[in-house]
Amino acid sequence: MDFKNQNMTPPSYYGRSSAAITQTNSVMKKVYVRMFVGMLISAFCALGVASSPSAMSFFFSNQIVFWGIFIGMLVMAFVIPARLTRMSTSTCMLLFCIFAAAMGVWLAPVFVIYKLGSIVSTFFITAGTFGAMSIYGYFTKTDLSKIGTYLVMALWGLIIAIVVNIFLKSSSLEWIISIVGVLLFTGLTAWDTQMVKRLAAANIDPQMSDKLATMGALNLYLDFVNLFLFLLRFLGVSRD
Repeated sequence: MDFKNQNMTPPSYYGRSSAAITQTNSVMKKVYVRMFVGMLISAFCALGVASSPSAMSFFFSNQIVFWGIFIGMLVMAFVIPARLTRMSTSTCMLLFCIFAAAMGVWLAPVFVIYKLGSIVSTFFITAGTFGAMSIYGYFTKTDLSKIGTYLVMALWGLIIAIVVNIFLKSSSLEWIISIVGVLLFTGLTAWDTQMVKRLAAANIDPQMSDKLATMGALNLYLDFVNLFLFLLRFLGVSRD
């Protein structure tokens, strides 16, 4: 049930019964709590690795380990949604926590490259932007499905541009990528929030709703992390 990889249009939330609304609110609470847990796991892992020169050397000097973590995260990002209906709720949550830990390791260099003050200030700006867009996605009566389709297409375009720039090393293209990244993940935050809300209203099975909460937490977690990283390119102050 990956909202970015499946062509689905959830039923409208408005006009649903009070039971569906209660169900939706329950799922959304779990989404934000699990997202917060994932962010805490990532933060502790990132700080732990960044504070240890031996850990930094192990994870980022060893190409096998470095690319192994990256490939592992990609696999989990596709496996979790694809096997959501066949996994137990505990397995789904465990994989999300492992993903958050791996992402934390991947983010460790941020604490080495940028000053802590700029990381903290960028985090709060990201939190404010994310919160505003998530609230908009939750309460708006505008159907964001069509916009979401274009956002997903733009996401793939952004990924291709990032890969191309690894070889070109163009500062101008990197600047454009950063601007597009901020705008893109700002929009995806609102869209993902609305998708989770509508799918929660359509799923009354408790087990499936619990898995949906984990999947929604993963999507919003990724929106937040990516928005933070792109904003950090503008707002981050280097230690050099």
